[in-house]
Amino acid sequence: MSITVSEAQAKAISTIRDWYLNRRHQQQILRVFGYAGTGKTTITNLAIQALGLEPMTPGGLGGVLFAAFTGKAMLVMTRKGTPAQTIHSLIYRHSEASPEEIERVTEELAALERDLPRMGPAERGFAQAQIAQLKLRLDHIHEPQFVLNPQSDLRDADLLVLDEVSMVGKQMAEDLMAFGKPILVLGDPGQLPPVKDEGFFVKGEPDVMLSEIHRQAADSPILRLATMARLGQPIPFGAFDENVWKMSRHDVTPAQLLRGGQVICSKNATRRRLNMAMKQAAGFVADYPTGAGEKIICLRNRHDLGLINGMFLTLSDVRAHPHNPRAFRAEIQTEDGDTIAGEQDFWRGEYDDHVLFDPSRHRHEWATRRGLIESSWGYAITCHKAQGDSFETVVVFDEGFGRSAEEYSLWLYTAITRANRGLVILS
Repeated sequence: MSITVSEAQAKAISTIRDWYLNRRHQQQILRVFGYAGTGKTTITNLAIQALGLEPMTPGGLGGVLFAAFTGKAMLVMTRKGTPAQTIHSLIYRHSEASPEEIERVTEELAALERDLPRMGPAERGFAQAQIAQLKLRLDHIHEPQFVLNPQSDLRDADLLVLDEVSMVGKQMAEDLMAFGKPILVLGDPGQLPPVKDEGFFVKGEPDVMLSEIHRQAADSPILRLATMARLGQPIPFGAFDENVWKMSRHDVTPAQLLRGGQVICSKNATRRRLNMAMKQAAGFVADYPTGAGEKIICLRNRHDLGLINGMFLTLSDVRAHPHNPRAFRAEIQTEDGDTIAGEQDFWRGEYDDHVLFDPSRHRHEWATRRGLIESSWGYAITCHKAQGDSFETVVVFDEGFGRSAEEYSLWLYTAITRANRGLVILS
């Protein structure tokens, strides 16, 4: 099928071709930015075709590699015919602290805390500083660390195309550039940056900036509201068409939320509260999944099982784990309809946090959750979790977000642009 490109898109394709053919050795990064619906992916694919480049085969020499920050964005790209992977799986390998190291740090901390009351003032001050450092170390010691993989396929690629780069921070960007390969980055400067960081690539000046909407009709109410959010303009209450509304969140019940589509909120505390209310409205009163049709979302990639962070799951044959009281077993079907062979083991912790939140649960249950699938109720998800994905209908639960009007605009724009056809904003 032939594609008719606009003048701005044709110019963008020409810029990409000129950069790759003539300037990539002097300019490693080419930034192609555009707001929702402007056709960034389309013009990039056309430019790659014009250059005669092909996707790189695993373990091959030469070609184009495609990657994204989130597993869900990678999955969406792959479903649309672009073979992609996450940045983490492309350039990093895992390095985990051994049980012996964790035990040593734990014992050292316990000894200092035990001896602290018997210490003099000067000695106590130094010990308290050590205790603070050890506690900080233990807070994160159970988390896998990522170290650069010198055997990455990126070593032998001709070009790396990165999509959804708003979430890529400084350290990851520098790690990608360390391979010395030309990188074409596709980004939307209106989207949220990484948690506890800022988007490295979107902070730079774009080489191409697309602003004309092509993906949907220019008068699409969803994109019209997205533009208002991005510009910081107030969105009035009322109907914008039969599928797009803004309403008071106090006028909507949990049962109505269930019928509204995927709920997107800003805070994890709100996510847990909405999930509990919505699952109970759906008739599910148990603290843990029962396999009766609850909405479950995967929280961490398990590439060995084909599970992606942000993928929705259907569980069946749920039962208690015979050896681990902090786990349960279930059979899995993914949102694509694929069945994972055999029973799989799930961590209970996220479900317990919905009943009574424990901020240190991940730390003190590191041993019992090791190797378990991490999942949660998926009726409501945060906007950060939704990035890289889209849904037929979306309910934006708007409680405000961020420390500034700019942060709020980024959040609201990102949430609104997750919707394909239907949208309800609840403020």
